[in-house]
Amino acid sequence: QVQFVESGGGLVQPGGSLRLSCVASGITFSIYTMGWYRQAAGKQREFVGAISSGGSTNYGDSVKGRFTISRDNAKNTVYLQMNSLKPEDTAVYSCYAGRGYFSYDYWGQGTQVTVSS
Repeated sequence: QVQFVESGGGLVQPGGSLRLSCVASGITFSIYTMGWYRQAAGKQREFVGAISSGGSTNYGDSVKGRFTISRDNAKNTVYLQMNSLKPEDTAVYSCYAGRGYFSYDYWGQGTQVTVSS
């Protein structure tokens, strides 16, 4: 059974930082591209970033230079370091596994990130 457990979300002030983690089970983690997408209330899902099995990364335009994605294959974990957070970053963030940056084969339930003063 494929399972993703996201953590690290919460309430943060504008300009602050958060680090999200996603632990995956039930898949051969190391061979998948792992990534994050987000969905704000009333809006479409938005690609945030992804990291390939080889370590190459890709980011959505709205987060470039502020967010960093990394992975630890020994721990079956993908991370999303979010800096300089803005109110418009408020959303549910979900991790996923796929065969490419934009292939969402498996995904988690998500963790809420709220950026507000």
